[in-house]
Amino acid sequence: MLSVKEELELIKRGTAEVISEEELLKKIEKSRKEKKPLKIKAGFDPSAPDIHLGHTVLLRKLKHFQDLGHEVNFLIGDFTGRIGDPTGKSITRKEMSKEDVLKNAQTYKDQIFKILDPKKTKVVFNSTWCEKMSFEDVLKLTAKYTVARMLERDDFSKRYAEKKPISILEFMYPLVQGYDSVVLDSDIELGGTDQKFNLLVGRQLQKENGKEDSQVVIMMPILEGLDGVQKMSKSLGNYIGINESPFQMFGKIMSISDELMFRYYELLTDESLEKINLLKQNIKSGSVHPKSAKVDLGKQIVSFYYGKEEADKAALEFDNIFKNKGIPTDIVTYEIKVSLCENKKIWIVKLIVESGLASSNGEARRFIEQGAVKIDDNKVLDKDLEIDLSNTSEFIIQVGKRGFRKIKCSK
Repeated sequence: MLSVKEELELIKRGTAEVISEEELLKKIEKSRKEKKPLKIKAGFDPSAPDIHLGHTVLLRKLKHFQDLGHEVNFLIGDFTGRIGDPTGKSITRKEMSKEDVLKNAQTYKDQIFKILDPKKTKVVFNSTWCEKMSFEDVLKLTAKYTVARMLERDDFSKRYAEKKPISILEFMYPLVQGYDSVVLDSDIELGGTDQKFNLLVGRQLQKENGKEDSQVVIMMPILEGLDGVQKMSKSLGNYIGINESPFQMFGKIMSISDELMFRYYELLTDESLEKINLLKQNIKSGSVHPKSAKVDLGKQIVSFYYGKEEADKAALEFDNIFKNKGIPTDIVTYEIKVSLCENKKIWIVKLIVESGLASSNGEARRFIEQGAVKIDDNKVLDKDLEIDLSNTSEFIIQVGKRGFRKIKCSK
């Protein structure tokens, strides 16, 4: 069993800010004395269907708490998700339908257990209590916070100064998120640094409702995406999804900068900080090549989600393609029925999307504009290209460095 000091250090690892460390220490000591696990809360609004490595920074911290024997409440904001978190937004968010939110919520449930222990995780939905609130309950909640306090938020204050609209509904978001902490009686709430205002509202609302030792707030850093500049985001295309194939995941990790590699080591692996610092020194001295360290990072991350065997296969595949300029051995085949194609031709953009190499026509066009598309190793630059299938049995289409499809033409 870890000492109190060791437990505190594990919890603090990779965190950006703790409010407050002194209170956290007291909660740990009280938990041990009373032999009662702490209640840990983390909320996720299912605004998109996929979880990427940026989300896992927080999920991995939840796993640390599970390993320490504490109780994890994974809160899916199926109610707040319909409002939409206004954090960092310069315009009023469009409301999501209940159907879309629930659909995305199911994908979250399917994915989080790649990291969390299902036996130690309590999945809760805030619609359970929010939908039961009367109008009187809502009015009482609004009385707990002032407009002046709300306007302390950077995004709200900027929009107010610029005379951009802020809906009363958006003011409700941090109140409802904070009320979740009251209902769950959470001891600790986790969130990203961009969630600081919302997290502190929860802390305040607990005090307003008579909880003397209100929740400790632990903020995790926002993970940069593959570009090393902007936060990891599916909309920016700089993400690594946890449902991506081992080869895609490994290849994307190999594309990050040497500097970003160490941040990924700290936030996405369980490698000790001592070993990470030693690795930095060895790379600086020249005794370890950065590529070797990046390969190890890729293997560690892929192994976590798919196992060592798949990680080793992904690394070998990567070498085959980029060192020997080969084609993946497990390349996916996509079959086209030529008779169903108009004039026995197919538009290149349509083919890229239908074969699964892009999620939309717009994304496929961008790939072509960037010179990232090849057919049998010949670069495609024409977005209007119609591929003649009449005298072709099969060919290889490549999008980017890691996207391959064998196109089989069925007569």
